[in-house]
Amino acid sequence: MITVLIPAHNEENEIAETLQSVLNQSLPTDKIIVIADNCIDNTITISNEMGVEVFETIDNQHKKAGALNQWLDVNLDNLSENDQILVMDADSILDQNFLANAVQEIDKGYAACGGVFSGKSGGGFVGMLQRNEYARYARDVTRKHGKTLVLTGTATLFKVDCLKNVIKARKLGLIPRKGSKPIDHPSVYDTKVLTEDNELTFALLHLGYRIIAPAYCKLQTEVMPTWRDLWRQRLRWKRGAIENNVQYGLTRHTLKYWGLQIWGTIGILFVITYIATLVYAIFVVGHIDLRPIWMLVSVIYVLERAITVKQRGWKQSLLASVLVVEMFFDFYLQAVHIKAIFDALTRTERKW
Repeated sequence: MITVLIPAHNEENEIAETLQSVLNQSLPTDKIIVIADNCIDNTITISNEMGVEVFETIDNQHKKAGALNQWLDVNLDNLSENDQILVMDADSILDQNFLANAVQEIDKGYAACGGVFSGKSGGGFVGMLQRNEYARYARDVTRKHGKTLVLTGTATLFKVDCLKNVIKARKLGLIPRKGSKPIDHPSVYDTKVLTEDNELTFALLHLGYRIIAPAYCKLQTEVMPTWRDLWRQRLRWKRGAIENNVQYGLTRHTLKYWGLQIWGTIGILFVITYIATLVYAIFVVGHIDLRPIWMLVSVIYVLERAITVKQRGWKQSLLASVLVVEMFFDFYLQAVHIKAIFDALTRTERKW
């Protein structure tokens, strides 16, 4: 039995397209449930008209994680160990064979199969940069044969037994680390974290489960339409990832995640040095001395930017090779990273 859970908060502009992509799957589903979370628009009406089940949350204060938990707390025990649950965002569009491909991976012994997403159209210049970023992510996952760092919230298929065991592990105090304080009434998703999908990925890995995100499990997801929206989204992602690392500590499963955080910080220091050198040359020396090392760095950066988006066509590849375009976006994301580190260290108020 395959159940699809779609948490949705005021998604009247996206929900029909999302539901249609599920209804069009080459492998039919058994249940499609829209978890309507504090909706005051036409999300529920549209879902009912399309013939899917609607579950309305009650006094949910914990966003997406809380909405999913409300349904899972009531219904998970009624499902068989071998049943499967697809959790997906209300703004995702699945490739027609997404579910059939994901089930094949579950049949191979994986506990969960995530999707590889590309960006929807729209968003202007900032939308284009996000689509390039997602194309690079997809290329990286493909080159690693489906090895993924996180089971994306855009769409992931889970075996029911692994979700049940996450609850048992929380109750016994086995996660985030052995000896943790047991939780009396645990749920699948941790509502205290900013990035519940990343935390659930950590939980599954620490319980010994195998996960994958193969290139042929394709979907599209919404891009942030403004720089402000993008800042909020990425600040939550980056701070959440940092705090998940601290939450689980340094283990063989989190080692690569800690490594990425350290590598990212080194990259920021490198960029600061790069910019400082340019500023010094312009305002102190009075001219730019084109040193071979910095020229080489610039050439390598331009080539990498162009090659890694070639799947989006030659026009995008050519535009990505313009140094100032992609470098500005990298500076922006690194500024978010710095803010995330600062917020995590100072424990400022978390904002979803």
